[in-house]
Amino acid sequence: MASAEHDLIARYFQPLASDAGALGLIDDAAVLAASGDDLVVTVDAVVEGVHFLATDPPETLARKALRVNLSDLAAKGATPAGFVLTLALRQAGDDWLAPFARALGEDAATFNCPLLGGDTVSTPGPLTVSITAFGRVAPGTIVRRDRAQEGDRVVVSGSIGDAALGLDVLKGGKAAAALGDDASGRDYLAGRYRVPQPRLALAKALRDHAHAAMDVSDGLIGDLAKLCAASGVSARIEAAAVPLSPVAARLLANGVAGIGTLVSGGDDYEVLATVPENRWAAFEAAAREAGVAVTTIGRITAGGAPPVLVDSRGQAMVLQRLSYSHF
Repeated sequence: MASAEHDLIARYFQPLASDAGALGLIDDAAVLAASGDDLVVTVDAVVEGVHFLATDPPETLARKALRVNLSDLAAKGATPAGFVLTLALRQAGDDWLAPFARALGEDAATFNCPLLGGDTVSTPGPLTVSITAFGRVAPGTIVRRDRAQEGDRVVVSGSIGDAALGLDVLKGGKAAAALGDDASGRDYLAGRYRVPQPRLALAKALRDHAHAAMDVSDGLIGDLAKLCAASGVSARIEAAAVPLSPVAARLLANGVAGIGTLVSGGDDYEVLATVPENRWAAFEAAAREAGVAVTTIGRITAGGAPPVLVDSRGQAMVLQRLSYSHF
């Protein structure tokens, strides 16, 4: 006799397991086909009240849970190969699971990252979604975070700070009040928090031209500090060079949000990379061809001090925090 868990998997997730290696989700394991590539593995969990709000729609939660992992693969220069899912639910109703599974399946197809298996459990605690994603790179070509070199350009994709502002909007904070008549601005920022855009199109450019890279998940300056510590270097960042969306730039100019909030807030899921000067033109051209905006925001410097953010006068800026903390 089938269990409730078996019925749940069969109804919502077997249709997503289109890859032959998933074995139709009828077994306790999956097969990831061997190749000559290196296998890249990453795992991220999203927890209610920590990484998303209880009021967030199931569709956006599904997309965020997968995409934060795809963002890690992109920063390593990897191509997605598949993922496994752990889902801890307080309830197992169709009104939540159906849109969650539908959105997850759409993203799995869009990013060519099939569901291979996983586990579903009940919990009295917060709703939790944990995904382990697998990617492939040619042998020895993974882009690590510990290879930055003095003189490298510090480069970031997209725009910074939108997600932190989006969370403020969703919580009814100062940004929400300032954008009271701007529904499109509020929707844009909320969307940047709820549904990241993994920069997989940038993977090849990173493999070909970057010395080091990681994704920006906990805040630009805090994550840069991690990269610098791993590489045994420091960095000097120009605050005015940090790329901002038009709505974020407006909120900064109006004093609604400070630059510290934008560079230390979490959930940007942009790529942070260091690129040697003699590879910059080629990297920028490859990024443009891939349709991803990239911006130089500073330079890697010698020494082991934390990165420095400087204002238009070249003076170091004091930040209350470097990044978002999960604890």
